[in-house]
Amino acid sequence: MSCRLLALFVAAGLLTAGCATIFESIDSINPFVSSGPKMAVLAPISNSAGVRTQWSVGVGKAAGYVFTPAVVGNAIYVASADGTVNKLEDGKNVWKIKAGQPLSAGVGANGRMVVVGTPKGEVLAYSAEDGRPLWQARVSSEVLAAPTIGDDGVAVKSGDNRVFLLDAGDGGRKWVYQRSTPSLSVRSVASPVFADRYVFVGFPGGKLVALSIQNGAPVWEGAVALPKGATELDRVADVVAPPVIEGRQVCAVAFQGRVACFDLGQSGAMIWSRDISSAAGLALDGRYLFVTDDKGAVHALDRLSGSSLWKQDKLLNRRVSGPVVRRGLVAVADAEGIVHFLSREDGSFAARQKTDGTPVRTPVQLLGSDFLVQTSGGNVSAIEAQ
Repeated sequence: MSCRLLALFVAAGLLTAGCATIFESIDSINPFVSSGPKMAVLAPISNSAGVRTQWSVGVGKAAGYVFTPAVVGNAIYVASADGTVNKLEDGKNVWKIKAGQPLSAGVGANGRMVVVGTPKGEVLAYSAEDGRPLWQARVSSEVLAAPTIGDDGVAVKSGDNRVFLLDAGDGGRKWVYQRSTPSLSVRSVASPVFADRYVFVGFPGGKLVALSIQNGAPVWEGAVALPKGATELDRVADVVAPPVIEGRQVCAVAFQGRVACFDLGQSGAMIWSRDISSAAGLALDGRYLFVTDDKGAVHALDRLSGSSLWKQDKLLNRRVSGPVVRRGLVAVADAEGIVHFLSREDGSFAARQKTDGTPVRTPVQLLGSDFLVQTSGGNVSAIEAQ
């Protein structure tokens, strides 16, 4: 692992040893925190797309955790580290509650329920209609990834890389899946994904696993990365972004690994792979796969073959988020809270929009025809771009 990548992960508190986080208080002795690689300076651009912020709301800081807004129709559910959970519509609060304890992950939501997680492994469910408490459950360790609500229950991945399926009615445990974890791994905030008869989950060691919704048994697993190297740091090769699915194709990306796409069926046969390392994430549309690599470059690949279509490398070291695509634009955000809009066809800069100046650690979301961003400073913004 290069000093540049080690610096980024140590400074962000993203490396874990076994089940315990290491480097949590290392800033005072870490020489890379203040002298790490400098972010690329943004050159002026001529906007080819019109952008404006529709509304912006403060909802509370992330305090070192990663919170992802959940969009259900025109409703947005957001959470913050101080235990606040909000429901927003058109930039206005519909309801706001306090969980009564700090939060470390959220939000999972559907039309009936909102679910968040805590550093102590508590999973808290509230009514989507009015925020009243529904149930509380416990998993084996801190919850870092937003819970995922599906037709068959609530999937929760704990910080020790166990996956739980909880009953949506009362939080009762349906099943738990556990696998061995390498001695050193990246602190993952990747949520499970429901599709077809499976729950898809990425794990340390570079594996994408399809679990049976019925009983949690592994149906197949695909190698997104193959750990290699002389040291434990070199062998860190983890799937730390949620997989994405289009039709019968499921794709994932690994840090110090590759992008790989698999057949969704029981065989899980690999369709193609490319050597691109990422901890940020990827997005699919009808023709393309978009991925942000660990240097901050955004790549467009052919979805069916993996061949390279374009690469935007002018965001070097800006800690660029995972991408999202809508209406011919690919949106990513960076460590200064700037949202960059790229042309879907050639990767050229189409527009930029500032938020509150704090890092965006989760992929930009879609909100109808707009783009939705939550910063670590606690700002949630809806941005129109066309």
